Amino acid sequence: MSNWLQKYGRHYSETVKIGVPIVLGQLGVVVVGLVDNIMVGHFSTADLAASSFVNSVFNIPILFGLGFSYGLTPLIGQFFGRGNKFRVGGLLRNSLLANLMIGVLLSLIMGVVFLNVHRMGQPEELLPLIRSYFLLQLASLVFVMMFNSFKQFADGITDTKTSMWIMLSANVLNIIGNTILIYGTFGLPALGLTGAGISTLASRVFMFVAFAVLFFRRLSYRRYLVGYRRTAYNSGDLRVLNRMGIMVGLQMGMETALFSISGVMIGWLGTVALAAHQVVASISTLGFMVYYGVGSAVSIRVSNFYGRGDIASVKRATMAGVHLLALLALTVSIFFLSVRGHIGLVYTSSGEVVDLVAVLMVILVFYQFGDSLQIIFANALRGVLDVTSMAVISFIGYFVVALPVSYICGFVLDWGIEGVWTGYPLGLTLTGIMLCCRFYYFIRKKNLKPFSPTSP
Repeated sequence: MSNWLQKYGRHYSETVKIGVPIVLGQLGVVVVGLVDNIMVGHFSTADLAASSFVNSVFNIPILFGLGFSYGLTPLIGQFFGRGNKFRVGGLLRNSLLANLMIGVLLSLIMGVVFLNVHRMGQPEELLPLIRSYFLLQLASLVFVMMFNSFKQFADGITDTKTSMWIMLSANVLNIIGNTILIYGTFGLPALGLTGAGISTLASRVFMFVAFAVLFFRRLSYRRYLVGYRRTAYNSGDLRVLNRMGIMVGLQMGMETALFSISGVMIGWLGTVALAAHQVVASISTLGFMVYYGVGSAVSIRVSNFYGRGDIASVKRATMAGVHLLALLALTVSIFFLSVRGHIGLVYTSSGEVVDLVAVLMVILVFYQFGDSLQIIFANALRGVLDVTSMAVISFIGYFVVALPVSYICGFVLDWGIEGVWTGYPLGLTLTGIMLCCRFYYFIRKKNLKPFSPTSP
């Protein structure tokens, strides 16, 4: 035990120290939608089902955008590890431009989706609710992307608390706005799901504006601000950021797409199935973001060690993350099993939805270990800049394996929503195993070199 603690103890403590604020901040990404679902679920089941569809669709661009911005973190982390704060500021400047362009592109794509939402097989009575909420989510995409640049910059320099406090403050703002606008208080009309959308938009605008003000005015950021102001927009930084960001964004976006596409398929089964799927998927996303917060801490530490050429610490930091997430997955699984029969009541009073949620929670437990495994090794590969293989492996696990299995079990074998969910444990666990093998293959074969921003 003493040898074990001597080997991993420092890595545990440092990962937790960096990771806890990231976990709390990551929860802020999904808690906005989670709170919307809970509050609109008590307003009406129709509003909950419409929220389910829109949030499932928007999880793809939002988490792709988050993943795209994650490409900045290991680049920042390696320069920070080498003490080059001027380059950190320059990367942030170019990252803001790259994220703005991606945000506009995602908005245009989702605008096309909005024009075709009536063709996606959703219940006709939900379309008016879906359209209004969809437009409000669309308006917030660019603000989410711009905030992500600041957040990943701060995470890369190990300042993980600033993002946490901003996101928690935004959640408080969102809850207050929901209370006023969903149910109608202070003489205002009850807007239901539309009110939730307005509140979400306001909270996301607040996050970007708050961080921008802090960056330009906080004394501790001055050394990075010099690099920000003196670095011109340039194709070299943009090329590296885009290459890193697109691969990481695809990896995160594909897992989200797995749940979102299957969510569209579940919509073919009716409102009750769609509402139950949204409840359990939102719980799953909550767990995913907790795991990803720890994974992000591993990525930051791995990128710092990788920039210094310390291969032994790269491996130990990664394995410490595996240990921490295995313990967390076990704890989460026990909790899920203990509350599975009652947790649906938090979202809705519909007995049919609550019973179906209890069934899906069992399947949710089956993929906790696989999900945590693929998150750790995806982030470890991100930390050593091996992002292309990470994206390819994720494509195989999610789209070649999980999604076809979901469709076959759900509709060909006619197992319904339980069949659709059967594909998740298989796809996520297989992805985790493949990413683990790739990481250790990379570590054995890669000769560490001094970091170059144009040739990772």
